[in-house]
Amino acid sequence: MFYDATRRDHGMQQDPLTALIVPRPIGWISTVDGHGRVNLAPYSFYNAVSASPPMVYFATTGTYGDNPTKHSRRNAEETGEFVVNMVSADLVKQMNITTSMVDYGVDEMKLAGLTPALSRYVKPPRVEGSPIALECKYWKTIEMPIEEGREKQQAVVVFGRVVGIHIDDRIIKNGRIDTLAFKPVARLGYSEYTTTENVWRMPRPDDPRYQ
Repeated sequence: MFYDATRRDHGMQQDPLTALIVPRPIGWISTVDGHGRVNLAPYSFYNAVSASPPMVYFATTGTYGDNPTKHSRRNAEETGEFVVNMVSADLVKQMNITTSMVDYGVDEMKLAGLTPALSRYVKPPRVEGSPIALECKYWKTIEMPIEEGREKQQAVVVFGRVVGIHIDDRIIKNGRIDTLAFKPVARLGYSEYTTTENVWRMPRPDDPRYQ
């Protein structure tokens, strides 16, 4: 089949785009607002964008209830900091709870029964039990083009510079990160998720660093 991405004439109940760009890593973003109240929310439009300097982004779409933007973006811009927590297989139920639409200022970390852990360089707490956490300083927000007829669905991309990295020692084996030791969770389409269960190595033919 073929469909026009602007007209969305795919004939399906839901736009299949997010089911086609898969799997997507989940950035479980913790922030605090100007009053120090914790916010925690997952974003599947998340990834690393640079190793030098180390940079990551998370993207949001649309408004949040009566608020003009998502809480994570608002807090990151207001305080200049956020933390990316890795969602491992044993945290997936708690992650799903933090997708709930709650009022601004409600602590989703507490709502999901999670314990905050102190960060080293930033004020937002980490999720205790998350095997990897990236402490980030907010860099900038880029607003995506506004689509005619879907003005309230405008997307924005929030960039941050990674300034500190926490790694659970139990997932380090022989000087490498053992992905299968924590099974990161990724988003598929609709309400579908997956975990990393199968890993293999494919050395590059001309680069000894990737062996």
